[in-house]
Amino acid sequence: MFSGLKDRLFYGWVIVAAFFLAGATLWGIRFSFGVFFKSIESEFLLTRAATSAIFSVYMVFGSAFALLSGWALDRYGPRIILSVMGLFAGLSLLLTSQAHSAWLLFVTYSLLLAMGSSAAYVVTMSTTLKWFDKKRGLALGITSSGGGLGMVVMAPLATYLVDSLGWRGAFIVLGLMAWLIVIPLSQLLRNSPQEIGVLPDGIKSAFPDTGLPPVAVTNNNPPPVGLSLPQALKTRSFWLIVITWVFFASAIFLVLTHIVPHATDIGFSAVEAAAVLSVIGGANIGGRVLMGAVSDKIGRNRTTIICLLSQALAMVWLIWVRELWMLYLFALIFGFAYGGVGPSMAALIGDTFGLNRIGVIMGALEVGYGLGAAIGPVIGGLVYDISNNYFLAFLIGALTLLVAVMAVALIRQEKPVALV
Repeated sequence: MFSGLKDRLFYGWVIVAAFFLAGATLWGIRFSFGVFFKSIESEFLLTRAATSAIFSVYMVFGSAFALLSGWALDRYGPRIILSVMGLFAGLSLLLTSQAHSAWLLFVTYSLLLAMGSSAAYVVTMSTTLKWFDKKRGLALGITSSGGGLGMVVMAPLATYLVDSLGWRGAFIVLGLMAWLIVIPLSQLLRNSPQEIGVLPDGIKSAFPDTGLPPVAVTNNNPPPVGLSLPQALKTRSFWLIVITWVFFASAIFLVLTHIVPHATDIGFSAVEAAAVLSVIGGANIGGRVLMGAVSDKIGRNRTTIICLLSQALAMVWLIWVRELWMLYLFALIFGFAYGGVGPSMAALIGDTFGLNRIGVIMGALEVGYGLGAAIGPVIGGLVYDISNNYFLAFLIGALTLLVAVMAVALIRQEKPVALV
């Protein structure tokens, strides 16, 4: 099946394209929660803290499923895992559209959508890491930029659907999209280049003239090296990355959950507010691709630190925003820097621990990301409920990003070990 294709095109780029489109769908659904925020708040007569908690609980469940998916990815491969994710993502949104009690949202949205989308980063980045070496940062940047495309497309699409069909009808359409896009794309995935008889970056096997089928040649190719999860847990770098993810994600999801209600609070229309998410998403694409490639040149730690500092400055700027151009300037800087962190950190994780058990290691690290993503929105909601504004919340977000900077500066590569 792959013999002709791999001679003309390295199949790793097909993997990247499939993940790009599937990620755009799953991340776009995740990041569109802010569009539904006020509709859910009004429908169920909730406070902003309680509404935020729906998303926060989703991220808590997501941490558990990311860890489980990382283990399953190493065992069953990305095709099966992404297929299951697409199935649950669509089911989640369809059932959420029928919920008539607030507590049901914690099941249909928080739980089921966690099963369907929370492992997107683990699955896409862990698999892409295996297909590339010299162009790893660039490939990871393109793969993860699907999240940016998702924000560009999903935020205005969700806004249009809510205006046209109501929030329930909008969830139905997005649920069907998850089924029709993610599940077919998952069938294109393969776990590693060795499955089709090549090495990372499309390099031919060291044994091209054996006359053996690809699987036999694969047995002669060098096995991946790296730490196991128990070994990784004993390193300082593992816990520094956990700290980075907790503080980074808390700031990110504080903004993504509350930026739309904040923008409407200070006088902008719903369309203008939703457009902020699209600008963040568009800048996110550029940040992922460009800074992913930059990380191949200047190093992962340095690239990540530059991006985190830029985000912290953008959040300080957001405190004083009162004009539309100021809001969009924030979105450009914040989105670009946010995009740059994803591929740089994924490459840093691969460089630090090796690829032997990268799925389960990334899944374990994602627990920190999920914890931060759960804390950030609730902090924003509580601050707003107490003070009736987001001033202190955005300041806290900027400070958490500075903590992440200090953690990244201390991360060092661990000594990999061969697969036994």
